[in-house]
Amino acid sequence: MKFSIGGPLKLAFRPWVEGLEHVPAEGPAILASNHLSFSDSFFLPAVLDRKVTFIAKAEYFTTPGIKGRMTAAFFKGVGQLPVDRSGARGAGEAAIKSGLDVLERGELFGIYPEGTRSPDGRLYRGKPGGLARVALASGAPVIPVAMIDTEKIQPPGKVVPKLMRPGIRIGKPLDFSRYQGMEHDRFVLRALTDEVMYEIMKLSGQEYVDIYATAAKRQLAEAAKAEKQAQKQADQARREAEKAAEREAAEREAEKAAGKERSGP
Repeated sequence: MKFSIGGPLKLAFRPWVEGLEHVPAEGPAILASNHLSFSDSFFLPAVLDRKVTFIAKAEYFTTPGIKGRMTAAFFKGVGQLPVDRSGARGAGEAAIKSGLDVLERGELFGIYPEGTRSPDGRLYRGKPGGLARVALASGAPVIPVAMIDTEKIQPPGKVVPKLMRPGIRIGKPLDFSRYQGMEHDRFVLRALTDEVMYEIMKLSGQEYVDIYATAAKRQLAEAAKAEKQAQKQADQARREAEKAAEREAAEREAEKAAGKERSGP
């Protein structure tokens, strides 16, 4: 990935980076990042000397056909691990196990605490299950990361990416050893996750929204559906009004024609 994609990616987009010194040269660490774009998982590993392993939804690895096989080969090649997200609890356990396996090998594990891409560029509430439990079970430091402007490179619906400089700001490692052995305490998991999200917010400068991004996406989808339905009803009302106007005009013409016939010679 670093040679085939990373080099051209850095040459074309010239991402700027701050805080590289906070990533250890060796040993396990967790990179907890905000999530603005599909490209986040490429820009961050491209600027680091070490390999970063992320988790990815299983559909990327199981889609049938030539395109599906090519996609699976690509994600395997860049070191991403498949996680089945069909069940919330099963997905969380799979993510935790994957993360612990990576960290036990002394490698870097990348995770997006928001759980999904931000729908509007704002920072959303972090999910406590994956990040916090991996951090406490492994004892690895958590390094907050802020991806900046990556969502502007290829917005939804755009095929050709925009050539511009995204940014990556890496914060100081966070030590949560004070919570060791408390990975089953939901208040501790929430506190740890919120502390990481606060550091990401400071690094990114994003507006923080205290709801989950998945909930925000549902709200946006429902609003879009309601707007579409309202537009459909408005169009239907307009068409009915136009038909009514046409009928009235036809009736007036018919009345005029009838009047002329009655007043004829």
